[in-house]
Amino acid sequence: MDVKEKKHVIKSYLGLSALVIIFILVAISIMKYEVEGEKNMPFLLSKIMVISTAEGVSKEEVQEGQKWNLDVMQDNDVYITINKNEEYKKEDMIEKVILENIKITKVPKKGTVKIYMPNSSAGKVYEFKQEYEVIDRLEYNGAMQSNPKTLEIGNQGGMIQIRFANTYLGEYVSSNDDVIKHDGTLISKTDANLEDLQFSVNFDLIIKTKNESYKANINLDFPQGDIINEGTGTMTKDDVSNIIFKRI
Repeated sequence: MDVKEKKHVIKSYLGLSALVIIFILVAISIMKYEVEGEKNMPFLLSKIMVISTAEGVSKEEVQEGQKWNLDVMQDNDVYITINKNEEYKKEDMIEKVILENIKITKVPKKGTVKIYMPNSSAGKVYEFKQEYEVIDRLEYNGAMQSNPKTLEIGNQGGMIQIRFANTYLGEYVSSNDDVIKHDGTLISKTDANLEDLQFSVNFDLIIKTKNESYKANINLDFPQGDIINEGTGTMTKDDVSNIIFKRI
C-alpha cells in the first residue's frame, strides 16, 4: 500500500470514528432527555395536593318520619399548582393547562368513579350533576388570575382543581340521628370499608404556553388517609421531581 492509499484509509477511519462519536453523543442526549425531560421550562409544576373525605347527598324522596335519606359519596379533590420559573429569561405566558387521557387504572370494589369539574354556579364548588362531569379531558384557559369556577388559571401561574368521586357507596337512612358529619366518618354508616374504596387514576398534564407546549404523565391513588376514622385525609406532594415533562 502506497502513501496515498494509506492517507486515504486513515481519513476513512477518522471520518467513520467521528460519525460513531456523533451517534453516541446523540444517543446519550436522547436517553438523558427521556430520563430527565425538560430542564428549562417557563412554568413549573410545583405542588399536587389531594384532600379526601365524604359527604351525603340528600334524596328527594325523604319519607315521613325520616330525618336523613342520603346517598353517600367519597370525594377526592385534586389541586395542581403551576408557578412561573424565575430563572427562565424569555417572556412567556400560560395559554392553557389541560388534563387529558384521564383513565381509571384501578377500579374500587364498591361504588362508581365519576370525575367532576368545578361548577360555575353559586354555592358549593362541586355538584354531582351530569353537566359538570368530565369524560377524559378538562381544559383551563390562561387569564389574569385563577378562577376554578370559570376554568381559568393565571397566565403567570396559578392553581387548577378537579374532583375524582366514588359515587353511590350506599345509602344512609335514619330517623334517629339529630346531627351527622358530612365527612369520611359517614362511610361507616354503609357496609364499605377502606379497602373497598381504593382506586387509582392516570392522566396527562399539558402546560401550553405562548411559545411551547410541555406534557407529563401523572398517577394518583385514592383515597388518602384513614378517612373512615379520621374524617379527612390529605396528601401534599411538594417534591415533583419524578414527574417528567417533555416538549410536544
